[in-house]
Amino acid sequence: MNDIVNLADIFQNEHSQLDLFPILFNFIICIMMAFIIRALYIRRSYSLTGKHHIASILPVLSAVIFSVIVVVKSSLALSLGLVGALSIVRFRTPIKEPEELVYLFMAISIGLGYGAGHTLITTSLTLLTLTVIYFWLSNRDIIETTEYNFVIHWSDETLSFERIAETVAQSVDSLKLVRLDYKTDNNTAVLILVPTKETNFDIITSNLKEKDASLTASFYEAKTNW
Repeated sequence: MNDIVNLADIFQNEHSQLDLFPILFNFIICIMMAFIIRALYIRRSYSLTGKHHIASILPVLSAVIFSVIVVVKSSLALSLGLVGALSIVRFRTPIKEPEELVYLFMAISIGLGYGAGHTLITTSLTLLTLTVIYFWLSNRDIIETTEYNFVIHWSDETLSFERIAETVAQSVDSLKLVRLDYKTDNNTAVLILVPTKETNFDIITSNLKEKDASLTASFYEAKTNW
């Protein structure tokens, strides 16, 4: 009998500290908003790495942050304990692009906001941020890639880099040298180029191979981390 009374007291004390229905309401709104962020990231992001891998953890991340804030905000001792726990945990996430960090921080922010009970302001600011991303920052016409890394390897000692640069410059709007290596068996040049609308990479490669048949060339987007 005493055990039942003690158990009832525990639930009564917890209910006095935390209102169940407002918390559940905020949690549902938090998860819904996290899935909206997930959908926007998948459809409008120009990230080159696996979008679904990052997107799949956004709702879970928001839910975890929400739960932590709900529990911690009711007790100063728990807050200090959380600080101590985080001080011994090392988070290592293989983030390759800044855009991934933006969406991860958005997921964390809504977990913090809804967990702290700031429903209206969190919803308003999040929707405003998503609107800005949707109509401006994720505009495909603006973010379309125009810069490419161009890596060239050639072995003909009589072929100078200046001749290669002149040949490539005829088919691009701008050309910038990043690195140039001279070795005993071959040479390597890394360039950043902005192609014209009429540029065909096959034409650039063919023009270079006319000067050195053994020449090899690689193109990839300048923002990619390989």
